Amino acid sequence: MALAKKDIVDRMQVELGFLSNKSIETTESLLERIKATLESGDDVLVSSFGKFCVKEKKARKGRNPATGEDLMLKPRRGVTFKWSGKLRQKVDGK
Repeated sequence: MALAKKDIVDRMQVELGFLSNKSIETTESLLERIKATLESGDDVLVSSFGKFCVKEKKARKGRNPATGEDLMLKPRRGVTFKWSGKLRQKVDGK
């Protein structure tokens, strides 16, 4: 089961006693801040959780799978996630 934004909002209401509007506003604000930081090319570090890193990808050869035609893929930026040791231990059940 995936954790949806609605699940985060609902848990903030139950566990923290936030009102519905405040939960939605807080969640949206946090996610927008993370997106803006990544868009500017900076990494996002969440202690005891992990680090979202912006990586530059170079242009490379590719292939259209439908036609088999060779083409050049444009350079782009992508986001990777490096999990912390504490998160790794929790996921591994240690």
